[in-house]
Amino acid sequence: MKRWLAGSLKHKLSFMLVGSLLVPVLLLGVVSYQLSSSVTEEKAKQSGMNTLRQIRTNLEFIVQDVENMSVFLIGHGDTQKYLNHKQTDATEYLKMIGFLTNLAFSKKYISDITIQPRGDRATLSTFFNDTVTQSGAPDPLAEQPDYFAKHPKYWTSLYENETFTGVKRVISLIRPIRDINNFKTLGMLTISLNEEVISTYLKTSGLESNGYVLLLDSEGRIISGGPSPWLNRKTDELFPGIALAREGASVKDYGEGEEKKTILFDQVPNVGWTLMGVIPYNEYKAQNRYVITLTAVAVAVAIVLLVGLVLYLVHRVTRPLEQLTRILKNANPDGKMQTFPVTTVDEVGQLMHTYNKFSNRIQHLTEQVKTNEARKKEADMQALQAQINPHFLYNTLSSVHWMALMSKDMQIAEMVGALSDFLRFSLNKGEEFCPVSQEIAHAQNYANIQSIRFPDQFEIRFIIHPELGKQSMLKLVLQPLIENALIHGIQKKREPGTIHVVADQTNGSMTFTVEDTGVGMDETTLRSLQDQLETALYRDDGSGSYGLRNVQRRLVLHYGLDSRLSIESALGKGTKASFTIPIREGAS
Repeated sequence: MKRWLAGSLKHKLSFMLVGSLLVPVLLLGVVSYQLSSSVTEEKAKQSGMNTLRQIRTNLEFIVQDVENMSVFLIGHGDTQKYLNHKQTDATEYLKMIGFLTNLAFSKKYISDITIQPRGDRATLSTFFNDTVTQSGAPDPLAEQPDYFAKHPKYWTSLYENETFTGVKRVISLIRPIRDINNFKTLGMLTISLNEEVISTYLKTSGLESNGYVLLLDSEGRIISGGPSPWLNRKTDELFPGIALAREGASVKDYGEGEEKKTILFDQVPNVGWTLMGVIPYNEYKAQNRYVITLTAVAVAVAIVLLVGLVLYLVHRVTRPLEQLTRILKNANPDGKMQTFPVTTVDEVGQLMHTYNKFSNRIQHLTEQVKTNEARKKEADMQALQAQINPHFLYNTLSSVHWMALMSKDMQIAEMVGALSDFLRFSLNKGEEFCPVSQEIAHAQNYANIQSIRFPDQFEIRFIIHPELGKQSMLKLVLQPLIENALIHGIQKKREPGTIHVVADQTNGSMTFTVEDTGVGMDETTLRSLQDQLETALYRDDGSGSYGLRNVQRRLVLHYGLDSRLSIESALGKGTKASFTIPIREGAS
């Protein structure tokens, strides 16, 4: 990781920016999730309370409707008439049964209506006859004989009635029937609510999917809602330690861990009932899973966008620096320095502009140094030529040549003639260029002189493209290569060797190769020689072959870096030196 960061400014900027942005984004995601979870839980509780209020409203309507019906029945003329008669009249009995039955069937939540006269008269009921009784019905007068003197009505808890259709669980309203004229008690009215219908209202209330609503009486017993085994049981049996709310609406948390629940309370006025809503915390978890998934997706998308934006911006900022670094890294100290296009005026743009100024200055100084070096060499050559009188030298060598011929010493004559031609071409009035044919002839003269000096030690072969003879080239570049091949390659072998001099034409350029069959070089020596030739381009430390270094500098000075010497060698297999120069248009 440290190496990755240390290796690039782009990596450092990307890491720091992405890290500094990820922390607040992740914190924002966590805070958003916490707030969303809290809001979700609060919303579920509020929704549950709204559901309880709606149920309470429905129950208030049912209770009020039943109480209004009881007042209507108590004051109804047929009821007063039937209860004031001392004996049961069959016609009136059937009429009252039909009336009560129609009234009971008009409301689906009414299980039955019963009028129980005082004395021996027959009881009026919509669900039982003489063989079926309300054996389970509570009797408030049994516990408090003067109950109705203090209370106008009485709502029972849940109990069971044996009917001809089976057992029914009901909750009943009981109130006395008094004579409307003298308020004398004539009997008792019982209107029973069907617990199944009430339970249906509670179960279809729209509370959270796994939540449920219970209806409790004034003593905390369950009178509707929930499974059948729960009915008539007190809540503290099912929820140990729970404290029931007796006034208004309230919310409580109950239990721990997986058993944790939210308990909602609301009161049904005038009857002492309590609505109890139960919402398991698993419901919140299910909603929270959706919230956390949504939050995670949003955070992931935000992170991807931020990382993409950061990487794009860092790339835009560091791209010029990367290009400049690449240019400087690959720059050749002896070659032309590449300029950089400036597209901005910021700090990076100013840096590019300064780099361009320095590169132009360096290029100018490099050209100036090359020009001065060329002028110096030219001055040195002219000074050398001034010290040597060419005519005196040529005449002297010519005299020696004729004397050798007169003495019939042909070997000396040939050697002196070759030396005369060799020197005449070398001086050449200070000219730097010559036709390829003259350069080849100069190399042949050198080879003839050396063959006389070292007879039967080497053979030299010239293979020249016929169209290159009149082309112009830099002079005195082949002879040092042949000399190097002869001295360092052939003469170090015990047996004779061969030197091949090849000049070929390819793609508008000339390639010259001098290859020998000498001892060659190992890889270490070859690499050292190549380094010396490369170093000779910008300084002369005096090491290595002077002839090769001189040829290297002159080729690069006149033709550029693409014309540098190429040396290839293998130990015991010989050495090959080559260079390529362009064909000048119009040369002859």
